[in-house]
Amino acid sequence: MNKSVVITGSTRGIGYGLAEAFLERGCAVTINGRSSEAVNQAVAKLAGKDTGDRLNGFACDVTDFIQVKNLWENASAHFGRIDVWINNAGTAVPMMKFWELSPDQYTDVVTTNLLGTMIGTKVALTGMLAQGYGALYNMEGFGANGRRMRGMTLYGSTKAAVHFIDHSLAEEIEGTSVIMGAIAPGMVITDMITQQFKDREEELEKSKRILNIIAERAETVAPVIVEKILNNRKNGATIAYSSPARMMFKFLTAPFKKRDLFS
Repeated sequence: MNKSVVITGSTRGIGYGLAEAFLERGCAVTINGRSSEAVNQAVAKLAGKDTGDRLNGFACDVTDFIQVKNLWENASAHFGRIDVWINNAGTAVPMMKFWELSPDQYTDVVTTNLLGTMIGTKVALTGMLAQGYGALYNMEGFGANGRRMRGMTLYGSTKAAVHFIDHSLAEEIEGTSVIMGAIAPGMVITDMITQQFKDREEELEKSKRILNIIAERAETVAPVIVEKILNNRKNGATIAYSSPARMMFKFLTAPFKKRDLFS
């Protein structure tokens, strides 16, 4: 077994892609999602990839401290340790004006993206400091780098807050046996992206042209992110898939390459 890894929100999307990439590199992975059904389905799907006894699943609500603590205890007992913890669980809402969203939507996005990250961070750092080692990574997203877009105020504000947490906590734990950092995957086509265009098919069709240039599929991004995580020893690092040079290359070659990430 290489590393023991816990990934919240790993039953689908980029989280599932990361889990698959870690498993392919000999790591042990604990799959997590909100429902037991989703976790069991993801584990069953991954179990067909010659994972041996390196696969574990545990369902919990990331906004519930006791449940997240139980996730740590389950994964730690199952594999004997936790080397890497990734707070990936997140949610989004349709791209709408901030004041048109409901209070329930505010609560769902803020509690999942921000409070869930805080709770996962507390549990992971406490456990890692106690065991004497470990690496924690929080998934960032649109808004983390200060960019703004109409319809993204709610989601972007939570990711801006996560960005602050990542950099502030990296300073707080400097000098300990634990490191932490951020993951910046860039634009990844998942159901979270398409959900933001719910009931706006015409807008989605208009957006596909630019998304097909700048975005990637999870199975393309995840292996690059995982390799960087496994090789990283630096506290406060941002594990990024894209770069200015890569993005420029995409735009320069776009007229000559026909991509359809939505097929």
